[in-house]
Amino acid sequence: MIAFVFPGQGAQQVGMGRALAERFPECRETFDQADEALDAPISPTCFEGPEKRLMLTENTQPAMVAVSTAVVRALVTRGVKAAWMAGHSLGEYSAHVAAGTLSFADALRTVSKRGRYMQEAVPVGDGAMAAVLGLSEDQVTSVCEDVACGEVVSPANLNAPGQIVIAGTVAAVKRAGDRAKELGARRVLALPVSAPFHCALMKPAQDRLAPELQSLVVSDPSVPVVANVDAQPKRDARQAIGALIEQVTAPVRWEQVVRRLSLEGVETYVEVGVGTVLKGLIKKTVRGARVFSVADPQGVDQVVAALV
Repeated sequence: MIAFVFPGQGAQQVGMGRALAERFPECRETFDQADEALDAPISPTCFEGPEKRLMLTENTQPAMVAVSTAVVRALVTRGVKAAWMAGHSLGEYSAHVAAGTLSFADALRTVSKRGRYMQEAVPVGDGAMAAVLGLSEDQVTSVCEDVACGEVVSPANLNAPGQIVIAGTVAAVKRAGDRAKELGARRVLALPVSAPFHCALMKPAQDRLAPELQSLVVSDPSVPVVANVDAQPKRDARQAIGALIEQVTAPVRWEQVVRRLSLEGVETYVEVGVGTVLKGLIKKTVRGARVFSVADPQGVDQVVAALV
């Protein structure tokens, strides 16, 4: 059984999608549709940069969705189909485009606003994120509770066994990192992010995004999409939208998402879009998992040869 899994923000790079658009007509059409849907064309930013523009959150998010959608269309056109889908953070929007829950144009416009709302929720420099390696979820949760001192700090991404990202105010994240090291964390790495995603500091963004999502015309997903917030399959549109709203402040439970897919019988995972981050996380979570990462025409050819 095959699952499509979609990367989130952080994997973006200048040049992404260009080779796909040059090789496959359906990918060229995808980028044309993206340019038409947004106030400013996104394909030049994907293909040529500059990097500074691509890294602006309100550009990064629609750019990632556009590339992932282009890859999906190239795969589906050549007979690769998935029985399950999931996406890491922003990637959950790409999953719902692929599953038909959201229209491509609506998803692009929504994630552009999502990016802006998340950036504006916390003044630059007030929030931070850090990866804690080598501690359990219970240990990291306890550390955050112990050092919060009235500030926000909590697990934000539960990525794989022993790999958890925390988010919150700068001072609280620093205290949590120091305490984690005392408890035996292998490493604590500050992450170069523009805002503290997936924590309570994102509540203003969630409040602004909720009515945007609730106003969209949506359909029940064609295949189940396992949500970040609870690792449960979403099979109807109302549940899907609720999970996307809650996701803004809730942790990404990616390890549980992957375990749920495995429990449902998924043996082959196709990482659809830029980078190989999810491939690494899946292999750490499910022993023997077969994972392909597809970001370019060669990746499409490889998956088609292996799975069709």
